[in-house]
Amino acid sequence: MQHAGIGFIEAVEDLASSAGLTVPHEERSRAERAKKAPLTEIMGRAMMFYREQLKTSPKAIDYLKGRGLTGEVAAKFGLGYAPDGWQGLQQVFPDYNDAALVECGLVIVNEQGRRYDRFRDRVMFPILDQRGNVIGFGGRVIGQGEPKYLNSPETPLFEKGRELYGLTQARQAIRDSDTVIVVEGYMDVVALAQHGIGNAVATLGTACTPTHVQKLLRQASKVVFCFDGDAAGRKAAWRALEASLEQLSDDKSAGFLFLPPEHDPDSFVRAEGAETFTRLVAHPTTLTEFLLRELKAGVDLASAEGRARLVHEAKPHLQKLAAPILRVQLVKAVAEAAALTQAEVETQCDLKPAARGRPAPPRTRQRPTPSSVEYKLLQIVLHKPEWAARLPLELIDRERVEGEALNAIADAIEHGELPAGGFGLLLEFFRNTPHEALIASIASNMVDEADFGTLENVFNDSVAHLRQSAITDEIKQLSARAKDLTGEERQRLAELLAKKRQGPPSTAGTPI
Repeated sequence: MQHAGIGFIEAVEDLASSAGLTVPHEERSRAERAKKAPLTEIMGRAMMFYREQLKTSPKAIDYLKGRGLTGEVAAKFGLGYAPDGWQGLQQVFPDYNDAALVECGLVIVNEQGRRYDRFRDRVMFPILDQRGNVIGFGGRVIGQGEPKYLNSPETPLFEKGRELYGLTQARQAIRDSDTVIVVEGYMDVVALAQHGIGNAVATLGTACTPTHVQKLLRQASKVVFCFDGDAAGRKAAWRALEASLEQLSDDKSAGFLFLPPEHDPDSFVRAEGAETFTRLVAHPTTLTEFLLRELKAGVDLASAEGRARLVHEAKPHLQKLAAPILRVQLVKAVAEAAALTQAEVETQCDLKPAARGRPAPPRTRQRPTPSSVEYKLLQIVLHKPEWAARLPLELIDRERVEGEALNAIADAIEHGELPAGGFGLLLEFFRNTPHEALIASIASNMVDEADFGTLENVFNDSVAHLRQSAITDEIKQLSARAKDLTGEERQRLAELLAKKRQGPPSTAGTPI
């Protein structure tokens, strides 16, 4: 995985291939791969076509040389050229009517049914997945023209909100520096690489998403967003900040580097040099500095109303911030600016305060409880991750580390972030997260083959046990104030007592 810069499943497959073996896959995963394989092959052929066309286009070559690029860097990123013709791809795809050309975004069909190349007279930037397969393209116009950048549409291979340009080429430099730089354009990534700064990636014509940040924080402990200093750059930076809040932990950081309005990273590094740029990256504006600065800029801190508005505006961001120690620091800064105490801000923002008098124990010290229902469910979900979607999350105890892990798996399933592929892919997905140790510990005791019929019975009984416990708790709460119950609450209590009389599940305590 470290040598090739690829994920767990990809590493297993590559090793198996070198030994002449095949890796079994679940049916859904196998079907998805079978569907994508022809499109991946088409995109690879298109990349080779564009690269060959670049060799015969003086205009495109002069453009790249004018941007200071060498042939070596152009080859590293697979740069090419889409010729200025309506159906240039017909040279490499004789069956130009093939529906797959439309499906993977290379060809457009207009309302009259006429087909033509999506990319024409543009420098082409192939977008690769983590295994080096071409999944999309970015095309930059040469000279004047709109749009300046044209990207592949969403396809079965390509989802803009999940992919990053240049990540495949940048993996080693990111590991070496433990820092990843996020810029806005393809040319910025390539230009920085030309100047020896190889740890840069770019979003693909879309705002930075939580999935982007999650993916990047698995690569490095520090992410620096580098944007132009104009209004558009600050807007993009604010979106990146919002995407980062829920992904941060106290051992990870996000920073922001704002360049002068007349510069982008490409022009800045050419004008000021790589050393100056690298020095700025090492000392960016921190996430908390940027957040506080933007929140304060919109209010009048000299008035009580302005200070109240500051706390109101800070509330959703404080609630989202996942790093507990960093959140305490930010709460203190907001409290100081608003002339309030830390406890007052925590109360107004519905934050759970740390225990007074002694520091709260770090969450990493919490021990899992093998006898808990949540632990039993986590054991089962590691066998069948998709079952996490069936969990009654409102009944899962989030104060338990196993409950936290169940919520994290269910959230990844709900948002489509956890691809099919079994336990190995799940473990890789949570690598370098607070859940890795617990998942790996349970995995060490997992049997190779499980009776899924028995697992489902235990799963269903465990969920029933959670529901029964919730009923018991609610009965206790209502019974404690029996004299003061409303008619509706008395009816609710009668219903709960009837449900409880049905008895506890029969096999919730059965060991797996």
